[in-house]
Amino acid sequence: MNMQFLYPSFLWALLALAIPVLIHLFYFRRFKRVYFTNVRFLKEIKEETSNRNKLKNLLVLLARMLTVIFLVLAFAQPFIPTGTNIKSGIRHVSVFVDNSFSMTTQQDDIPLLDIAKEKARNIIQSYNDDDKFQILTHDFEGKHQRFISKEDALTYIDDIKSSPSVYPLSQVMQRQLQLMQSATSNKISYIISDYQKSICDFESYQDTSVEINLMPLQAPVSKNVFVDSVWFDGPVPMANQNNKLVIRIRNGSTEDAEDVKVTFRKDGQEKPLGLLDVPGLGAVTDTMIVKDQKTGWQQAVVAINDYPVQFDDDYHVSYLVPDTIRILQIYETTPNRYLSAAVKGLPQFTLNQQSSTQLQFQSFRQQNLIVLDDISSISTGLAGELIQYLKDGGKVLLFPSATASAGGINPFLNSCNSGQLGELVKARKEVSLMNTESFVFRDVYIPTKQNITLPVTSLSFPLNTQALVGQENLLTFRDAMPALTAYRVGEGQLFLSTSPLAYEYNNLATNAEVFVPMIYKMAIASAHSAPLAYFISSRVVIETTKPSKTGDFVFKVTNGKEEFLPGLLPSGNRILLDVGSQIRNAGIYDIFLDEPVSKAAFNYNRLESDMAMLSESALAEINPANPSIRILSPALQANIAGTITEKDRGIALWKWCIFGVLLFLAMETLLIRFLKS
Repeated sequence: MNMQFLYPSFLWALLALAIPVLIHLFYFRRFKRVYFTNVRFLKEIKEETSNRNKLKNLLVLLARMLTVIFLVLAFAQPFIPTGTNIKSGIRHVSVFVDNSFSMTTQQDDIPLLDIAKEKARNIIQSYNDDDKFQILTHDFEGKHQRFISKEDALTYIDDIKSSPSVYPLSQVMQRQLQLMQSATSNKISYIISDYQKSICDFESYQDTSVEINLMPLQAPVSKNVFVDSVWFDGPVPMANQNNKLVIRIRNGSTEDAEDVKVTFRKDGQEKPLGLLDVPGLGAVTDTMIVKDQKTGWQQAVVAINDYPVQFDDDYHVSYLVPDTIRILQIYETTPNRYLSAAVKGLPQFTLNQQSSTQLQFQSFRQQNLIVLDDISSISTGLAGELIQYLKDGGKVLLFPSATASAGGINPFLNSCNSGQLGELVKARKEVSLMNTESFVFRDVYIPTKQNITLPVTSLSFPLNTQALVGQENLLTFRDAMPALTAYRVGEGQLFLSTSPLAYEYNNLATNAEVFVPMIYKMAIASAHSAPLAYFISSRVVIETTKPSKTGDFVFKVTNGKEEFLPGLLPSGNRILLDVGSQIRNAGIYDIFLDEPVSKAAFNYNRLESDMAMLSESALAEINPANPSIRILSPALQANIAGTITEKDRGIALWKWCIFGVLLFLAMETLLIRFLKS
């Protein structure tokens, strides 16, 4: 290997070698007066001192010249290159410190996060003062998305604290690359992490403009059992009914977990759910019955006892038990009395009836289901309001009348991208198939019940469904033509009957075992229900109903200890509350608009719950084809300053040059003092 120089322009200073030569010529050649008493020793003394002086002067000259040579070389900074990417000039360095919950585990009684911060400091201190730095964590704060000075970088590292936020490493690397695009050269990245398998997803990372240095920190793998998810087996929990709550417990380690105690806390009471055995790297699902006596917003916690990892032992949930389910019946002549009787027999259901000539469009948004009761035609105004209602998550059940024409109904159906009605057919048809896999009829009937009486009609409209995608048949005639279908329209659903609802043509309304559960399930179905819980991250938006009042309005989010104003993102009849990264602690948060309007439950991200870490060898296999990715072993991390110097500049020799300067200065001093002339 050939020696190279980082600053070769300093080699011009070798001209200074003339200085010791000139000193030698004009100082050591001066005559010196020698006193003696006997002339017979003159020749002998003159020859002896002349030889000794010449030797001494030459040695001093050599020491001085070597001192100058090594001093110049020290400034030129010679090195022996160990690779092809030798860096000179300003370097742009990005250091990612993993501050997720998994970094709270300890190595030799020291949290991994503290070790990571110390390594980050050593990296920064190994670079020059004029280099540029980025400090990045899982918080993805805006202030970290810019280059800062060395002093500021060290301050940022001191301020790093454990965070509930966690992102896959592919997003971390992409965020580093985003800032590095403003740099022209010398782009260097360090990723200090425990490298959990759950976040290591950079297999497809292809960019080679940034040098990626992976610095794995290893700690003993902790056992961890956690509450993975909680959900209701149904869209809307109803008051005074047995609502199924499903709980999934997962084991993040390879060892089986026995007798895991699961509890349910609500309204100040704790209910044990029993003991569960969870296989290693597996999950178990349990179901409990929740019977709420009151309506309104409810909150609860599903919890387990697990050690040492405990951040994911609690799972907070919040949900709305509606005080009433609203159904709007729109009719042309007289409302269908069987529909009225069916709805009035359902607890917590209210029925609002409006004539098609006296509609109150502003009331549509409050309805859970709109039933078009034997409508012969749909006006342009009504069609526009219904389509907007559907797109915002509403449900519409359409029964065409016996006098309906395709031209009066089909423009609305066409706007919904649904099937088109053909010409009316007067023929007796029997429904032969019920889709019990659809939500409308699922879990309604006892599996062993065989004799369900299905509807019969005397006239129907054939449905043109050629090349139609997304149609779900709920009831089907014997001739395979649909009797009742469902379509997705925006966030909502359109249910279309091909027969009128009137009893003289269709006995569906008098068939209680089909009609009543059908209306019930259609009304409570929700393609737009709020989730039971959110995971804490910087990209959470909470959906709430747009207030009816006009003018400016301000929402507030609080958990009793912390309070902030979320961003507002209008979306039709709803408002999206952008909480960003303002939520840091798991729990229940109240949403206020002058008064409480809803609740939202937040939990720590379960992405960190899998405690399996990737070893150095496993990391090396993730993306071996990318030459820009390098893994720094513990030995290289221990001497990070030397590792960086050798990596960026090869084997540096300037320290040896300084040693040579000191050595030859000492030799000069010793020669002058102790070597007698």
